Amino acid sequence: MVVGGGNSGAQIAADLAAHTDLTWVTQRPARFLADDIDGRALFDAATARRRAVDTGDTDTGGVASLGDIVAVAPVRAARDAGLLKAQPMFARLTEDGAEWADGTRAEAAAVIWCTGFRPALSHLAPLGLRGDRGHIPTHGTRAVDEPRLHLLGYGDWTGPASATLIGVGRPARDAVRDITTLLG
Repeated sequence: MVVGGGNSGAQIAADLAAHTDLTWVTQRPARFLADDIDGRALFDAATARRRAVDTGDTDTGGVASLGDIVAVAPVRAARDAGLLKAQPMFARLTEDGAEWADGTRAEAAAVIWCTGFRPALSHLAPLGLRGDRGHIPTHGTRAVDEPRLHLLGYGDWTGPASATLIGVGRPARDAVRDITTLLG
């Protein structure tokens, strides 16, 4: 069983689909990007979003507006062969697989959890910095209540698309500037 409707989930499901009795589970229906979308198109979409946000124009939605899954060759092949059929999220895991709210069950020898990433901040808990929704309040990348702590790569939390190659440049430069000033 593969759980997750993003690139990792789809790619792992595609790799396994022809070799095992696969159950692919996603929270929402799978959204494949158009087959002709490549890295350059994704870069352009992220860049357009960054520019729109910087200039105060309407947010384009960036890459997320195009879909969730890049249709790389193995994913396209598995999808086109009918091997990638996403099931809705189950209600609970069981001793031998999963069970849905209607009582339907599926056995699984292994569950591969590919549900994205969230900030892993438990190691910072002793600092007592968490605010609403578990986030550490920041000004740019700097923690509001601890000026020596900078957080980068947390998506829109520390700047639009800051967890992407196109979006991390500005927050990284700002963090370097702030740290240099602090150490000055």
